[in-house]
Parts: sequence; structure tokens; C-alpha cells
Amino acid sequence: MADNNIQGAVDFFFELGQLKRERHNGFLLSGVREPDTVAEHAWRAAQIGFVLAELENARAGEEVVSAERVACMLLIHDNAETRLGDQHKVAARYVDLKGAEAAAFADQLNGLGERVAGKWEAYRQEYESRATREGIVAKDADWLETALQAKEYLDLGYASTQDFIDNVAAAVETQSAKELVAALRTTQFTDWWKGLKKMTYRKLERGEA
Repeated sequence: MADNNIQGAVDFFFELGQLKRERHNGFLLSGVREPDTVAEHAWRAAQIGFVLAELENARAGEEVVSAERVACMLLIHDNAETRLGDQHKVAARYVDLKGAEAAAFADQLNGLGERVAGKWEAYRQEYESRATREGIVAKDADWLETALQAKEYLDLGYASTQDFIDNVAAAVETQSAKELVAALRTTQFTDWWKGLKKMTYRKLERGEA
């Protein structure tokens, strides 16, 4: 396809809208009735990835990870789920998800031109192989987002989502990700706004009876 295939781009943009409707089905196994969507996951994961990359850079005292590349990987890492849906880890026992995702992703790129296709396919392979620092950080960020979402559900009473957090803690590779998992374990998901509330009431001045 030519790089100026406007119709192919428009079709793809509409296809991406499916990710706003596709739920994370793994949390259904924990009893969550309306889990977060794949689009919501990718949005937060990309921002986590950027921050995680910079935490690793600060730890190293120099830029050893491109935060921008990590964020780009995460923005597109679940694009194939527009066609395949979100398959949980139980389904993965019986289906070649990696092969199916690679095929769907390749088909999606057909209408986007060589410039986009070349870059995005390279990002996909880097993310899947974890052969670079960026690939490692991106995967850690993907897992971290899942752990954060699981902690939200845990705080709301879905006890079995603890399993997601434990699995992420065992999987992450970077030191910063390990420390973030340890911190989120002891943080309520509503703690961020505690102390930010500005109370607007005032006591009424009453005369003595």
C-alpha cells in the first residue's frame, strides 16, 4: 500500500475504537463484572512505561532507555485484540495466541504504508522478544498496569485478583518495577486523593443562648 493511503488510515482508526469496547477478560475469572477495557489498559501502560524508563535512567545516572520508544511500544502492543479479542491465560493453554496476534497485527499494517508498518513491526518484535532495554521496560510496564488494576479490584473486595499481583511481582525484571510492585501492595488505590480535598464548609457563628 502507498504511504498516502488515507482510506486505509481512516479504516484503521475506526478499528481502534473496538479496543474501547473490548474488556480485559482475565478479570472476569475473578468475578469482576465490568473489567477495564484494552484501550484503558494501553493508555495507562504507555504512561507507566515512560515513567518507568526515566526511573531506570535516573538509577543509571544516564539515559540507558528511550522513554519515547517504550511509550510507543505500549500504545500499540494490544492492537491485534481488535480482531482477536482479549484472551485470558486459561485460553492461552489451548490457543497459539502469539502466532495469531502476529498475523492479525501484520494484516492491520497493510493499509498504513511502509513507514508506519516498518516502525510498528519493529516495535512489536522488540516488545515480544525483550531483547533490548526498551523491550524489557515496556513489558514490565504492561505487567505493572495489570498489577495496579488488580490492586484496585482487590481493594474493592475481589480477593482472587491478588493472584495477578503476585504473578507480576514474580515476573518483572527491572529494579524500579520491583520497587513499584512492593509499593502498590501497601497502597490503597484511593490514597492519592487523601489530603487533596479542600473542605469548603465553615462553622456557623452562634450567639450564646
